Amino acid sequence: MQDIQLGAIESRFADIIWANAPLPSSRLVELALSELGWKKSTTYTVLKRLCDKGLFQNQKGTVCVCLSRQEFYARQSQRFVNEAFQGSLPAFLAAFTSGRKLTQQEADQLRQLIADHRED
Repeated sequence: MQDIQLGAIESRFADIIWANAPLPSSRLVELALSELGWKKSTTYTVLKRLCDKGLFQNQKGTVCVCLSRQEFYARQSQRFVNEAFQGSLPAFLAAFTSGRKLTQQEADQLRQLIADHRED
């Protein structure tokens, strides 16, 4: 799948879809109007763009998810770590935690993540 980039407004719109999908496109128009102040034409233009990127699908008036929010942001995070830290997760974590202390809960969660994803 292609590298998908979203601007801030596209991300907000995608979040609306992820939170409500599957949903009729008419309902999406209502949500975009109430939450973003968009007209119907704007909603359909941005929806088409996100469908073309492979995030969503609009079939027979029903908008469905092709790539979940979690999958999308996991890919974005992996791409960022690869580009900015040459794929080094420890280097990323060192930069991310620079200048701040982890809470006990955060440290415990990280230990659990490491245990769950460790190669044997």
